[in-house]
Amino acid sequence: MKRTAFFISDGTGITAEALGNSLLAQFGDIAFDKVTLPYIDSIEKASEAVIRIDTAASEDGQRPIIFDTVVDEAIREVISTSIAYKIDVFSAFLKPLELELGSHSSFSVGKSHAINEVTRYMDRIESVNFAIDNDDGARTKQYDKADIILTGVSRCGKTPSCLYMALQFGIRAANYPLTDGDLDLEHLPEALQPYKDKLYGLTIDPFQLASIRHERRPNSRYASLDQCEMEVRTIEKMYRNEKIPNINTTHFSIEEIATRIIAKKGLERRLN
Repeated sequence: MKRTAFFISDGTGITAEALGNSLLAQFGDIAFDKVTLPYIDSIEKASEAVIRIDTAASEDGQRPIIFDTVVDEAIREVISTSIAYKIDVFSAFLKPLELELGSHSSFSVGKSHAINEVTRYMDRIESVNFAIDNDDGARTKQYDKADIILTGVSRCGKTPSCLYMALQFGIRAANYPLTDGDLDLEHLPEALQPYKDKLYGLTIDPFQLASIRHERRPNSRYASLDQCEMEVRTIEKMYRNEKIPNINTTHFSIEEIATRIIAKKGLERRLN
């Protein structure tokens, strides 16, 4: 079964996407064609969106799903004329919240993503720069400034997890790849030993690792299943011996990997 899902907003569409994707993920047997329509901030744009939505309905033979975070009531009314099934986030949640708080919403666009505090903004930038500077074991001398150090074999998700933690939570995350030379030791590399309390290990299913590496270096020893199995087996033994907490990334998204690590390590988020 195929359905089209629209994420519609008069801002960036980030909130609509986050909520919509979380809900749609519960329906794994349905293939969703996802379309984001940001900055629908006029009646004209809303009317154009309705045409696109109704066209998708005609092509699919089923009505699309809309996740809508538009705050302007007139624009929402135009969107509601489409033949889609509409989930209006603001009308669903704001009205009951207004009643509970005894206050009216300001109906302001983009407030959840506004840069209201220079300090928080600079924390985000500095954390991202730190993750980039300390990617792939580039600057181990800066590890004393890290909130966390991810380690694991090549292509198991270290870099994107570090960048996500930096961008979303302001966490200073470094990562150190365990290479063939490190794996031969079967204990922590010397560069990591002083920072054992900051370490968090990543592991992965060898078949998945081989598939990922094959896209980068086809038919190489680096991407061979034997090599991947050996590396994963060795690092998992190292994690056990050194009592390093770790996570298997095979079935988790980058967002899930990062948030699980933050929760397990009890890291303080600089950005909330």
